[in-house]
Amino acid sequence: MNRQTMPQFPHSYWYEHIELPNFNPLAETVKTEVAIVGGGITGITTAYLLSKKGVKVTLIDAGSLLSGTTGHTTAKVTVQHGLIYDQLINNFDLETAKLYYAANKSALEFISNTVDELQINCDFEHETAYLYTNSDDYIEKLMKEKDAYEQIGIDHSLVKELPINIPIKLALKIKKQAKFHPLKYLTSVINECVKHNVQFYENTVAVDLEYTNHPVVLTKEGQRISCDYVILASHYPFYDGLAFFPTRMYADRSYIAAFKYDEEYPGGMYISAESPNRSIRTAKDESGEDILLIGGESHKVGQGKMTIEHYEALQKFAVENFKVGDFLYRWSAQDLVTLDNVPYIGSITKSKENILVATGFRKWGMTTSTVAAQIFSDTITNHRNVYKDIFAPSRKVANNAIKNFIKYNADVAKHLIKGKMEYAQSSKEIEKDTATIMRIHGKRAGVYRDLDDKLHIVDTTCTHLGCEVNWNDGERTWDCPCHGSRFSYTGEVIDGPAKEPLERIKTT
Repeated sequence: MNRQTMPQFPHSYWYEHIELPNFNPLAETVKTEVAIVGGGITGITTAYLLSKKGVKVTLIDAGSLLSGTTGHTTAKVTVQHGLIYDQLINNFDLETAKLYYAANKSALEFISNTVDELQINCDFEHETAYLYTNSDDYIEKLMKEKDAYEQIGIDHSLVKELPINIPIKLALKIKKQAKFHPLKYLTSVINECVKHNVQFYENTVAVDLEYTNHPVVLTKEGQRISCDYVILASHYPFYDGLAFFPTRMYADRSYIAAFKYDEEYPGGMYISAESPNRSIRTAKDESGEDILLIGGESHKVGQGKMTIEHYEALQKFAVENFKVGDFLYRWSAQDLVTLDNVPYIGSITKSKENILVATGFRKWGMTTSTVAAQIFSDTITNHRNVYKDIFAPSRKVANNAIKNFIKYNADVAKHLIKGKMEYAQSSKEIEKDTATIMRIHGKRAGVYRDLDDKLHIVDTTCTHLGCEVNWNDGERTWDCPCHGSRFSYTGEVIDGPAKEPLERIKTT
């Protein structure tokens, strides 16, 4: 590979040189105490905690374990979640901000202790975290965040220079945060779960819930999982239960580029306060050499400029600010953002207390997913959890969140109408590895020509709520700008809330 030549296909570094466990699909109706839908860090950590307490757990995943957001993260384990604490004080109160901090600090400590207890070789390292700005417009915001740190009691310092050579005006520094290899960590946790008789099933798609006295998970192939509690840990909840999640959160996408690093790294994890955001950390390859990970370029799914340009922007930032060699990997991550930026963790509604949900981690899922697992474990085993109320999906909505509700749903309506009205191209001259929108049999159709010169044609109407999907050239997917569903170029669902694939269109 030439230096800085972008990899042709997206692929996460975390999947390199690691053997993930394999499990069979569910082939029969079963009964369990707790059914968990979703095999990422939330579901697996919850299964681990419950199984240690003797609870019978069954976990299913629509694909393979660890194939979703957990394997596409920057894997920072930190309480420093951007400009969040001043916002929490203003939108809620100081006590809520203190509890949010304490919950994430507890999660960081849990991961550290679990690594030690299970002797997991997952490249876990404590690091200093920096939230920085190089914008005059953000200096005041950073100072307000500093004031929030002081009110909460977060040990920090204010600095005007970073150990890495990038220009800044100001930064907030917090010591003893961490980074790790998420899949090495969770593979060990899965193995421990198996020892505690957790039943794992892959390629088992949950499509609905029956709810009377006890919930029953219904699978695509017709199996039923009867349980006392069900946990929705599938990134976007596959079951809504009148919680109205499509109106209460949106899907946000960001990008990561990994480069061979040709100088000595001084340590630290870094993230910019302003947009376009930049996240910086290193990882170790199999030979022990540093790989530089540059993340950022957040935007709503299915909206904005051509997605390949986001990778190009990260590449440009890396080349201009660091001595980097080969462009090794590129991948993207998708997460959900709630109206008040606090995850929804807990009973899906007040009337359905034994259906638990965890979603809306806002790109900080390493700690907040662990918080969710701790809350779920305590809830199911009847232990008090002091953090439970601040994350409850039925919590009181702040005034700013109401404004976000109006703004977000107006945006959804705009894209719904735009997709139906927009002009569709009629030319069939499509180059290899490109896509376009055409009219076929009167339908708006997405047409992609692959590298083998084969055409793949799908109806572009999202199977969730009928918005029109747009082409994502960086990932070769069809993405919905309304609620964040993503589909492969052949129409299969990659990310929900959609459950059904895009309809394939035949031209003959």
